[in-house]
Amino acid sequence: MSCLPEVSVAGVVSPGNIIYALVIKRRVSTNIALSRHPYRFCRDYLSTFLKIGTVAALAVAVLLIHPGLQMPALTKFIDGSGLVFAGPVFPFVCITIACGAVSGFHSLIASGTTPKMLERESRIRDIGYGAMITEMMVALMAMIAACVIQPGEYFAINTKGTPTEVVAKVSAAGFPVTEPQMADLARNLGEQTMFNRAGGAPTFAVGMAHMFARVSAGPTALALWYHFAIMFEALFILTTIDAGTRVGRFLLQDFLGNLWRPLGNTRSWTANFFSSVLLVAAWGWFLYEGVIDPLGGINSLWPLFGLANQLLSVIALCLGTTLLIKMHKAKYVFATLVPLGFMCVVTFSAGYLKVFSSDPRLGFQSGARSLLDQASRVADADKAAELVRQAGVWRFDALVAVFFLVLVAAIVLGSARQWWQLIRGRKRMVLHENEFVPITPAQLAQF
Repeated sequence: MSCLPEVSVAGVVSPGNIIYALVIKRRVSTNIALSRHPYRFCRDYLSTFLKIGTVAALAVAVLLIHPGLQMPALTKFIDGSGLVFAGPVFPFVCITIACGAVSGFHSLIASGTTPKMLERESRIRDIGYGAMITEMMVALMAMIAACVIQPGEYFAINTKGTPTEVVAKVSAAGFPVTEPQMADLARNLGEQTMFNRAGGAPTFAVGMAHMFARVSAGPTALALWYHFAIMFEALFILTTIDAGTRVGRFLLQDFLGNLWRPLGNTRSWTANFFSSVLLVAAWGWFLYEGVIDPLGGINSLWPLFGLANQLLSVIALCLGTTLLIKMHKAKYVFATLVPLGFMCVVTFSAGYLKVFSSDPRLGFQSGARSLLDQASRVADADKAAELVRQAGVWRFDALVAVFFLVLVAAIVLGSARQWWQLIRGRKRMVLHENEFVPITPAQLAQF
């Protein structure tokens, strides 16, 4: 469970705020015992101050240093022919920025953990809105950090291939860069090389280091701030994986409990361990496939993550709409229906393109066919086997994406049917599924 300051950064984003504000009502008294001893339940409490402090320091640095943006405001890559990631700006910009735009993942965290750490319902607005602003600031800081880097260096960091191939490809695209230039950059950052570092984290760290290094004139300032930024990003990743694994384990265990009741017993170490192993193995497999992906995983893992993340926000907004109607506040339903409609257009169009696009750099299916075609023309047996394996991974990603889209489409259609029945009076408006059962501090201590 996260402690309150950490939740302010990564625990509450818009859909979750809506769900919490609608669901929890005045039933926070059962959680007061938890909030009286917050340090007993905190996870990564100290790292929270580092994360919030770094984001604030970066914002101050941007205002004081006023760095110039090296990247052109518009490039020819707006059509989806980019060196780093294929796909048109719309709809892929929304699922690429992900949490900085709207995050379904945070709606799960917000509705599952944040209510347990609030002593008063009135505090949800400050925490929720503050979290949204902080998350937006992180996205803006990441964009600024990427744009203060010399464009040739930016694309060379994020493009796959040998140094000679990367330099030739990036320079041919209109962003000149040289191998000695990249070697100097790596040496100043304290790294062996900065080629083939796609994924976003190194880019953000390089940009942050360039801004922070202006404060001190030491020869090692750039390397110091670069590795500090890498540590800062690692904290974000670790806490996200931790929170996501915990919530995922709860959901998986609840599902397995319907198949066999003992697996749903959260007090059983065996059931908890079994569910945790299953979930970690699931995301660990995707992570492993991304690591060994010859393209660096950026074209397979990140779109799938962004798609799943935004689809969760669709589910959250469906739930928020249902609760508004059940609370007899249908006149405010536009607050959830408008973003819901936008997110449906974005996620379903992006999902369709990722699965069925004829561009092999974009579509999973066409990309798999292209890899198999390359494998048939490669003389090296090991290289051919690697291409065949990667084609299989891309086809599996296509199945996962279709599975996500079908499930969420069913939820949206089912929710719309419920809304129609509620509004027409064909179904009784019951706000809660189960009666509220208060828990005393003594009972809570047993957990």
